[in-house]
Amino acid sequence: MTETLTDDPLLDRIRRAARQEQFLAILSAEEAMARFRAALDLRPLPAERVTLAAALGRVVAEPVAAAADAPPFDRASVDGFAVRAADTEGARDGAPRRLRLNAEVLACGVAPGIALAPGTATAIATGGMIPRGADAVAMIEWTALDDAPDGPAMLLNRAVAAGQFIGFAGSDIARGEALLRAGAIVTSREIGMLAAAGHDSVPVVRRPRVAVLSTGDELHPPGRALPPGGIPDSNAAILCAAVAEHGGEPVPLGIFPDDEAVLAAALRDALARADLVVMSGGTSKGAGDVSHRILAGMGEPGVLVHGVALKPGKPLCLAAVGTTPVVVLPGFPTSAVFTFQEFVVPVIRALAGLPPREETEVAATLAVRMPSELGRTEYVMVSLAEAEGGLRAFPLGKGSGSVTAFSQADGVFAIPALDAGAEAGAPVRVRLIGGALRPPDLVIIGSHCTGLDAVLDVLAAQGIAARSLAVGSLGGLAAAKRGECDLAPAHLLDPKSGAYNAPFLAPGLRLVPGWRRLQGVVFRPGDARFEGLDGPEAVRRAAADPALLLVNRNAGSGTRMLLDGLLGGARPAGYANQPKSHNAVAAAVAQGRADWGVAIAPVAGAYGLGFLPLADEHYDFFLPEARAGRPPVAAFLAALESPALRRRLTELGFGA
Repeated sequence: MTETLTDDPLLDRIRRAARQEQFLAILSAEEAMARFRAALDLRPLPAERVTLAAALGRVVAEPVAAAADAPPFDRASVDGFAVRAADTEGARDGAPRRLRLNAEVLACGVAPGIALAPGTATAIATGGMIPRGADAVAMIEWTALDDAPDGPAMLLNRAVAAGQFIGFAGSDIARGEALLRAGAIVTSREIGMLAAAGHDSVPVVRRPRVAVLSTGDELHPPGRALPPGGIPDSNAAILCAAVAEHGGEPVPLGIFPDDEAVLAAALRDALARADLVVMSGGTSKGAGDVSHRILAGMGEPGVLVHGVALKPGKPLCLAAVGTTPVVVLPGFPTSAVFTFQEFVVPVIRALAGLPPREETEVAATLAVRMPSELGRTEYVMVSLAEAEGGLRAFPLGKGSGSVTAFSQADGVFAIPALDAGAEAGAPVRVRLIGGALRPPDLVIIGSHCTGLDAVLDVLAAQGIAARSLAVGSLGGLAAAKRGECDLAPAHLLDPKSGAYNAPFLAPGLRLVPGWRRLQGVVFRPGDARFEGLDGPEAVRRAAADPALLLVNRNAGSGTRMLLDGLLGGARPAGYANQPKSHNAVAAAVAQGRADWGVAIAPVAGAYGLGFLPLADEHYDFFLPEARAGRPPVAAFLAALESPALRRRLTELGFGA
């Protein structure tokens, strides 16, 4: 049924959505950053004095000199006796020198009360204050007690030189000596040095206050129940943590709707409270994206860049109000985090007085072809795995809306704007994320299953780091044949034999039995079009009903191969919708975006869906023989056979 539009505000919104304001101009990343920096004052912020307890990781703002000597007095560097060196001349085994002991023991923190007279000695501990008259310390190992009638004495069987075993006042740090210079980063070592030199505080560069605002009618605080179309605001949590990681002080201001008046007030408040403002969302061409329009009226110089020839990150907006930077990041998490790292982090670090972030690159070979859009540089997030001949780079391919891509990526490589992609086998330079690369102990590539997570939990408890890449059963099999992974989970059905996985074995591969899992048609409970049918009949009827919308699976997955076999060449409505996981299929059906799909029974149960069995499939592992002897592989195989894991798999709904 077609509705007649009579609501003037709604008509206005539809017109604005259809009009889609264009970006001001698409600039290269280099030109965008140059224009942004030219408008800012990027000198370190003024100094503030903080206690040593609060100084860790801060940047010293001005030179710091020692306020006191360290040590503050002459002190013993060994346990023994304070002596006059002249009294020890000639002492040797068989002919010791006898020195009468004074009536005090100089422990740490005890001020001497007796001056050392000729022929006497005073017991002293390491760190004890040297008494007047003493000029050396004799080690206790060189002495023996002589408990004579005239009082206790010490027999010394080795001569000592003047100054021996004495740490003189100021020998470590002298009063007035330079301790730290401006720009030094305070670590635990600097804190110890400052404390020893008489300081209880230090002048540091004030941390830049970074206001973080999230914009969008669809956003809700994490942990809350979501209405239809709602999503949790993950960007604010990510960005606040990243601000702190790079020397800033995050000032989270909350979520604001796509309302120009509300956003304008929020932005004015942020400008009054912060040294830098970061907004997430509101940069694209849609009707709800209004941030750049607000900035245009906030003051000079205003919007400097709106649109960068990058993927992800094209909608980025860079602005300044006075000299206060304002950055409006794209709303999708991967785009937001990537552009934050590229454009905001350098500004935060400059204001905090920190040096530019260190960048490390490694050489790798691209594992699969990666197409790209002409006209803008694309940064591809990849996971790295060790293989014969060096590192292999596997594109994560999760898109700009992914929350997990950055956490799972080892690094990024660039596809130039004039290239249509990068071919499999091409050499790439991968810029590492987060410093040094630590390849995982175990690399698993293929079909994902929640049962696999249970195995990896066992390995994690043993300190074994595993990397699992979900590329489908056929993709995993290809990776195993190329020697790019330790294990390739799969559930491949051979239509001729009706057998799972074994018919696909290739030379150099071993098949490791995993577990059984039930695949079936999922649908919303109570849907009479499915209730009471068996699985194959449900597929046949649904494929013939154009009113029923399918959510399919990605090509190369075992589930797709199973469904294609049942469809017999039919292409029902929704066939082109091809997500990469059982969860995505279940979510689409549960939310009413599709009417049916194929997924495993545990996932159907988790989403409260109806389930009609299709196949009791085998989820097994292809193991390259060349990797079978690796200790992490042995640990995986042992975990797979453990009774505890088998019980856990049964609890999750999987069979033996």
